[in-house]
Amino acid sequence: MIAVPISLPEWLAFSVVLGLCVGSFLNVVAYRLPKMMQREWDTELALANGQTPPESATPFNLALPASHCPSCQNRLRFYHNIPVVSYLLLRGRCAFCGCSVSIRYPVVEMCTGLLFGWIAVQHAPGLAALCYMVLSASLLVLALIDFDTFLLPDSITQPLLWAGLAFNMLFKSVPLEQAVFGAMLGYLMLWSIYKLFKAFTGKEGMGYGDFKLLAALGAWFGPLSLMTIVLVASVSGILLGLSLKALRNTSQSEPFPFGPSLVLGAFAWMAGLDLAHWI
Repeated sequence: MIAVPISLPEWLAFSVVLGLCVGSFLNVVAYRLPKMMQREWDTELALANGQTPPESATPFNLALPASHCPSCQNRLRFYHNIPVVSYLLLRGRCAFCGCSVSIRYPVVEMCTGLLFGWIAVQHAPGLAALCYMVLSASLLVLALIDFDTFLLPDSITQPLLWAGLAFNMLFKSVPLEQAVFGAMLGYLMLWSIYKLFKAFTGKEGMGYGDFKLLAALGAWFGPLSLMTIVLVASVSGILLGLSLKALRNTSQSEPFPFGPSLVLGAFAWMAGLDLAHWI
């Protein structure tokens, strides 16, 4: 393990502050990445149909345009983007037009800060702990995107799988052969359920992004983690589905995202929950 000389209070403070800053970036990714994907799909569709791709007057990516108020379009100053603090000082409103700002922004920032702080308590300062922070941030943003759009972008799930294999090759948290088997088993588990459900009902019960996400989790945590992750995800998925149906007053056939439930299962495993010991 690669460690650095730093006290626990310093390590914890650094991790929480880092988490708050990363959480601010996750808000950007969760909002912009699906729109970037849609633009790419529109371009590919136009080219496939022999049409001129739609052009945008301004670039749109994770860096541009700069942070601005969606209501009045004024560019935000750096001190308007201080995680949590700016939201509290501005009382949840735009500094220019007074338009209300969603409370989701500081909540995501605080959740990321707490996650990083929790990881700092569990792991000594070093590269391994930073890898777990990258993992937790990736899972959190995947849950946000899936909740909003029913998408689990390949641009996150696929690198996450390879990162899990590389992590276990370096740190041996799980033997590499088990990490590879965990990735294979994770994908096949949900793929099999998908195929069986479709064969009996004629409907698609979940998306391919869910398979890829569970494969990535298998690569990070190995095959023994998958039972806990899937069981926690199944129970929390049922509760989430029922809650969304009650809040939105939708029909029983209305789909709901499964990615957030898989992420919850992953965090449960990271917290030490192993349901295999209860059986």
